[in-house]
Amino acid sequence: MTTTPTVDLPFLDITAPDFRFDSPVVAAAREANWCALTPMGLIVLRHAEMHQLLRDPRLAQNGERYLELMGISDGPLFDWFVPMILHRRGADHLRLRRLVSKAFAPRMIEGLRPFMRDVATELTATLADRDECEFMADFADPMPVRVMSALLGVPAADYDSFRRWSTDVGLVFSFNLPQVRARVEQAVVGLHAYVDSLIEQRRVDPREDLLSALIAAEESGERLSTEDLRNLAVTLVFAGHDTTRNQLGLTLTTFAAHPDQWRLLGARPELVPQAVEEVMRWAPSVPTNFRFAVEDFDLQGVHIPTGTFVMLGTQAASRDPRVLSDGDRFDITLPRETPHLTFGGGPHFCVGAATARAEIAESLIALTGRLGPPSITGPVPWRPPTALYGPESLPLRFERR
Repeated sequence: MTTTPTVDLPFLDITAPDFRFDSPVVAAAREANWCALTPMGLIVLRHAEMHQLLRDPRLAQNGERYLELMGISDGPLFDWFVPMILHRRGADHLRLRRLVSKAFAPRMIEGLRPFMRDVATELTATLADRDECEFMADFADPMPVRVMSALLGVPAADYDSFRRWSTDVGLVFSFNLPQVRARVEQAVVGLHAYVDSLIEQRRVDPREDLLSALIAAEESGERLSTEDLRNLAVTLVFAGHDTTRNQLGLTLTTFAAHPDQWRLLGARPELVPQAVEEVMRWAPSVPTNFRFAVEDFDLQGVHIPTGTFVMLGTQAASRDPRVLSDGDRFDITLPRETPHLTFGGGPHFCVGAATARAEIAESLIALTGRLGPPSITGPVPWRPPTALYGPESLPLRFERR
């Protein structure tokens, strides 16, 4: 631990198997100070400080330093993760972001809405025919993977392989990464080979999809290398699938604990946009963002030396009573006075935010329109609550109407 506070800070063992970001111990730590010590470094717990630090150039994402913490310094995982767009800075990051942002323009996302609606309706109809389901396999996985596949131009026959690789790649953000490294690297290798074959196909036969658009940009003088193209495609696959997959799982577990809110949403579908924001505030699939200090600085009594690992606690900050009245209550009828921070902020604000919002909205419209409230019917194994969180599996029964 290199951080040297000049004030007493609470301690949170975020590596403990039973640790949760929505626990009373986190709320108590947030009341004690704006940040806490952890076995890894600092974690920011309050909204104002997180909002500030998301935009502070003295903090930066650094894939090489993160993997160094995990004991990884080479191999296919290292070669993909270190240069990904999330870890680029300055003009290099802006160049890549500008290219990708064109594909996620509001017009394109709205153009995908009918497809999202059809997929959500089809998957919901399958659930309606069953007494019980495994929601992650039956809905949360196929919904975003089919949307991302449509965006990239992946044939339906390859959905299952695509889904498996994408889910495994997301484990890169778990603190047990050394234990699952082989699984993640196998997924990276599989995705790289698959994306390379798609790139070659689209160069010969361009279509109306994101990959063709990125290739066209590469070939029109935007200086997008083949390595950048491959890295972007693999990153978009994992970001577009696994985060939304986990968010859908968290959404259903949240509504299982609040069945009256589900019934209300079914009766008042106009609340869906607000419900999407509330569930992402209450139970975000990205409960933390990772940063490293690139220079020494002080903030509110805490000295943060260069190289300090700093986690920005999305979930804790989005329940901060300093900016949210009734922040510890899940209520889709409350227009929140302060936006949540699930999509980050500053130059690294999530480029796929509109896509995720649209997918979750269409899913909720289809599910609440046809099915009664869900109830959990068995054990739910969870991912470690670090940068990407959600249920590994989710056995559900929906109330009959």
